Formats: sequence, C-alpha cells, structure tokens
Amino acid sequence: MNILGISAYYHDSAAALVRDGTIVAAAQEERFTRKKHDAAFPLQAVAYCLKEAGIGIKDVGLVVFYDKPFLKLERLLLTYLNYAPQGLFSFLTSMPVWLKDKIFLKDAILEALDYSGELIFSEHHEAHAASAFFPSPFQHAAILTMDGVGEWATTSFGVGEGNRVRLDVELRFPHSLGLLYSAFTYYCGFRVNSGEYKLMGLAPYGEPRYAALIRREMLDIKPDGSFHLNMKYFNYCVGLTMTSGHFHRLLGRGPRRPETALTQFDMDVARSIQEVTEEIVLKTARYVRQVTGEENLCLAGGVALNCVANGKIARENIFKKIWIQPAAGDAGGALGAALLGWHHYLNQPREADGVHDIQQGSYLGPGYSDAEVETFLKDKGVPYAACGEGIHACIAELIAAEKVVGYVQGRMEFGPRALGARSIIGDARSMKMQEQMNVRIKFRESFRPFAPSILEEQAHAYVDLPQESPYMLMVGPVQESQIDPASRGGALKGLAQLKQKRSTVPAVTHVDYSARVQTVTRERSPFYHKTIDAFRVRTGCPLVINTSFNIRGEPVVCTLEDAYRCFMCTDMDHLVLNSFLLDKEKQPDRHLYKKEKISQILD
Repeated sequence: MNILGISAYYHDSAAALVRDGTIVAAAQEERFTRKKHDAAFPLQAVAYCLKEAGIGIKDVGLVVFYDKPFLKLERLLLTYLNYAPQGLFSFLTSMPVWLKDKIFLKDAILEALDYSGELIFSEHHEAHAASAFFPSPFQHAAILTMDGVGEWATTSFGVGEGNRVRLDVELRFPHSLGLLYSAFTYYCGFRVNSGEYKLMGLAPYGEPRYAALIRREMLDIKPDGSFHLNMKYFNYCVGLTMTSGHFHRLLGRGPRRPETALTQFDMDVARSIQEVTEEIVLKTARYVRQVTGEENLCLAGGVALNCVANGKIARENIFKKIWIQPAAGDAGGALGAALLGWHHYLNQPREADGVHDIQQGSYLGPGYSDAEVETFLKDKGVPYAACGEGIHACIAELIAAEKVVGYVQGRMEFGPRALGARSIIGDARSMKMQEQMNVRIKFRESFRPFAPSILEEQAHAYVDLPQESPYMLMVGPVQESQIDPASRGGALKGLAQLKQKRSTVPAVTHVDYSARVQTVTRERSPFYHKTIDAFRVRTGCPLVINTSFNIRGEPVVCTLEDAYRCFMCTDMDHLVLNSFLLDKEKQPDRHLYKKEKISQILD
C-alpha cells in the first residue's frame, strides 16, 4: 500500500511516501517554493513524492497528518483563558486563522490533494517518535522526543518495540526546552525556528557566566530532567515575542537587534543557555535509560538537532548506541506519520537487524540522471567538461588548490543537513577557507562553524566519537593528535579567535576544539565517498569541508537550475553536477549574476 504522510501549517511543511513499509520519497516544501521554512500545505512536495513513486493520488491508500488540530486548538484556547485578559491581541491575531482554515483541516487536506480516500491524524509527538524509531536499526529501543510544542507535549519518552511505539511520560506546555532555547535565540537577535543553530554555534565563543542565574531564576530543574519554567520571564503564552520585561531586567539588557554587532555579552548568554540545555538533555537521557532499561536510544524533535547535546549523550555512554532522525524537526513528522499508518493503523510487521537503518542515507529527494544533466547544460548553452569517473580526481585537485566547489549528485537530502548531495565543499586544512566560504560564498556571519565530511574508516583519527555520525548530528572533540599545541591557552577572545589556527584542519575545528561530523561510507554515499577518498589519495587528508549548498536566507538548492544560479551568484570556483564540471571563469554573464544576487541580499 502507498501511504502519504503530511506535515504542514506550523514550520517546515513536508511530505513523505511509504510503500509497504519502504520509504520511497520525502522532501520539504521549501525546496520547491524557495521560501525558507515554508509552512504552507506541501503541494509541490506531495507532487514530487507521487512522481518519484510513479503513481497518482488515486493510488494512495491512506493519508496521515502529523498533528491533531483540535487538541492544539484546545491548548491555545485554554492558554488564552488562563492568561486572560493578557494576550488579547495575540488571541485576536491567531483565532481567525483557526476559524477559517484549521478547524476544517480535514476538508482542506482532502480538497488540496483532490483525494477521496482515507485520512487519519496522528499526535505530534507520536509522529516524532515514529520517525525516530521505525527507520532506526533497532528492534527495540528507548525513544525521546523534545521540541517546542506539539498539541500539549513538549517532551515525551517511551519505548519502541517491533512495529509499535509507545510514549509513557510527557512534559506539557508551557514548560518547553525547545521554547526556552528559542527564547534565548530571540533574545540574542536571531530568528526563532531558524536561528537556533546560530545560537549553538555562537556558544563556544562565550563563557557560561549566566548559567547559574538562569537555573536560579528562570527554571527549576529536577533530577529526572523535567523542569518548571518561571513564566514571568517569558512572553510566548500571551504575546508576539518570546521574552518579557522581567527577562530583560534580569539580564540587564533588552534583546539584541538583528544584524547589529555581536558582543561578548551575547556570546556569554549563548554559552549559558547551551550549558543549561545540555544539563536538561543529559539528566533526561539518564532517567529514560533508568526507567526503560533499554540499551539504545532514538531521538527526534527540534531539540534533537542540537548536535552538541547529542554528542554528549553519546560520549557519556548513557546508551550503547543512539540513532537520531535526520529530519528531526517538524518535516520529519511527515515521515513518522506515514510509518505510523503502516505499522500502527495497518498493523504491519517491522524487522530490524541492529546495524542498518532504512533511512537510505536520507537521500530521499529529487535526483537527476547524467542524461538530464547534460540536456540541462546544453539547453542553457554553458561550457562544461564531461569527466566521467575522472571527476573525483578532478575535484580532489581543485580542492587541494583551495578552490571552492558546489557539489550536486544523486538524490537531495531530507532534513536540514547537507550530506554530500547538495553541498559546498572545500579544503579543511586551509586557514582562509572558513571566512572565505562564510562571507564571500554563503553571505552569512563569520563566526559560523563548518562541518567535516570524513571517511568513516578514518574518523577516529580526527574526532573523538563513540559511534558513527552519518547524518551530521553529533559534535565531538577533535583528537589531541590533530591539535596545534601553540593554540592552547591563547589570549584571544570572542570572534578574534577565528584568526587562530587550532588544528591540522582549522576550517572545521571550532573555537572549543570540536567538530560537527558527518561520517561517510561507501554503502550510504558511494559517489561522495569516492570524492573524499580521491582527496585522501591526493593529500593524505581523509576529510573535506561540507556546508549546505545555499546562501543565507535561502533553502538548500533542489534543482539543477537552483544549483547553477547559486553557483553563479557567489564566489564558488567550480560546480559539479553528477560527473560534469563547470568552471566559473568560463561561464557567460557571470558578473551579471553576482551583481543581481548581492543586490537581493542588500535589499
């Protein structure tokens, strides 16, 4: 049976198609509409999934939505009643949307899809749990989901076994680790629901000067990881902002205005909330291990994208192994919903071998054949070289010469991380590469760290991780053997630390001597593995810089046209489309493309 899973209307709409328990396709709507974090109904993502499966909507036997809208409406109404008369403006802003669209969501979905079959609704955290457990390699495991809020739950845990997931314990709104982290994201001048990873990247530049104050005043953390927020410091229940005047007075300053200069204060605040977050996550993980008795852990929900916390769970050896859904946020709810339909609603069996997941490297989006790529290039009339199997050696040579390469091959990744299908790659040994790629290519903040993609068989020589990290969802310390001893105990503070060479691979070594790692295998990523291995043969270094193929404010590229335009509008030197190589210097109208993009960014 073909089962279509849908997530929509809050953040990162997506669609996923599962056929007889096998994941056929999954993609976020933003990749097609080019609107970052697009929350609209995922019509284009649905169309892609159906096309990839070679079917029409009439061939779908079941549609599953990842949320229960009436439960969410109940939470909104009770929240407004509890805080009345505060929050009247927020209430008047949100209710018309609910009354117009979301109360009649079932009819809206059926009409949007032109579908007359069966439609069911899962609970939000149940969809997260399914997305974490069912694709995992485990026959049974503990499940932990942590995010902003679903219907009522903000954190939940339970057990997955065979073809069932069961959530036994939950923490409820407004006490939310995701919303706590988002409040500090907002306070430090970044956008909620998209800037949290910036806050995480900023944290190592600071000191945890405010961690004790946050623990003492803003929340009460229990030994089991549950907590109670002091809501006088937060505004998200009644207002249109995240933090209140009490919050600002406690820390001695109002929120940083976006795009203004970052100060040491911002860095210290980021470090403080990151440490508090890690404390909660680790205490929760230990409690889950104690209560469930399970050796393995599956994670999902937006907080599971905090790869620093994930790395600490792994290194603390709380569980034997952990598996994290690559699309851990709301987009992954679409996949979880579809798998729930197969395993729970239809009661179909599930097998797991303890080693291999069924996520297929998360390469679940559109891809292009060599014939399609060549047709595109010829139609566009641009010069290119068809390199065949020699493409890997060519890329290795270019990267070794400190060239930056846009890299498109195979099917697009599902989830926020680029994993070598829609990536920009470069030489991690270069001191200038981090700033060059951030400022001249990504058009983003210079402090943002880059991740290494490393051959899994050689990963432990560079980074201390107790297990593989195929989806770039764990941070680990760089091995001492790779650290430059002269960099230890340096006097540089704040963003000045970017000027310091910390290791043999400085472009992917963060200021706290850590790295967010993607381990690459022949099995999951054969083309990408060949490229990195060619670079190893050429240089002796088994890793490259990997960052997502996009610029600031735009989603990761999806189509060949998206990739070519992004390539032309930045200072990337070369573009690889499958086995075809493009040289920027040989492209027509390259100066017009660059001028157009810079104008858009300045606007």
